[in-house]
Amino acid sequence: MRFNKLLTVTALAASGMMIASCSSRQVTRVSTDQTIDISGSWNNSDSRMVADELTKNILNAGWIGTHQEEHQGKKPVVIVGFVQNKSHEHIDAETFVKDIESSFVQTQRVRLVQGGKKREELRAEKADQQTNASNSTIKKFGLENGADFILQGSINSIVDAHKRQKVVYYQVNLELTNIQTNEIVWIGEKKIAKYVKN
Repeated sequence: MRFNKLLTVTALAASGMMIASCSSRQVTRVSTDQTIDISGSWNNSDSRMVADELTKNILNAGWIGTHQEEHQGKKPVVIVGFVQNKSHEHIDAETFVKDIESSFVQTQRVRLVQGGKKREELRAEKADQQTNASNSTIKKFGLENGADFILQGSINSIVDAHKRQKVVYYQVNLELTNIQTNEIVWIGEKKIAKYVKN
């Protein structure tokens, strides 16, 4: 009996502490364009800033004009390959890659084709249609736009820390390669340094 009372009192005390800790949380909606840096780690502002700058650079570089001169004015077809995270943090490069792909589509200076797992999913859908779609609506194999160029890169970091201070240095490198010739036609980099004091 005494043991049951002790368990009940303990359970009530624990639930009261949980309720108190939850009720002190405050959430404020902010603009997604606003730069808020709480931890000093890579964040959405860094991703957006780097993607904007590198996309601007790549779309204003001479490789597009050179390609159009050599191919009767046709826009180059680009596929975005793997952007490898070599930093000390867990960084999901997908949001960064999506920002770049979005800029490619919006500017209409290049044509973008699907790559990676999404391309595999598209091909699986085409395979399914061969059996299950009507003849008039089947999408045929072998009619994809082949990419002229592939964009690849990496995210690197260096941390210099002492006691309660640290400087985190990020460097994003991207390279655009001509798939036919294996020639690198553009290289871009963006560096960010953050001073963090605890």
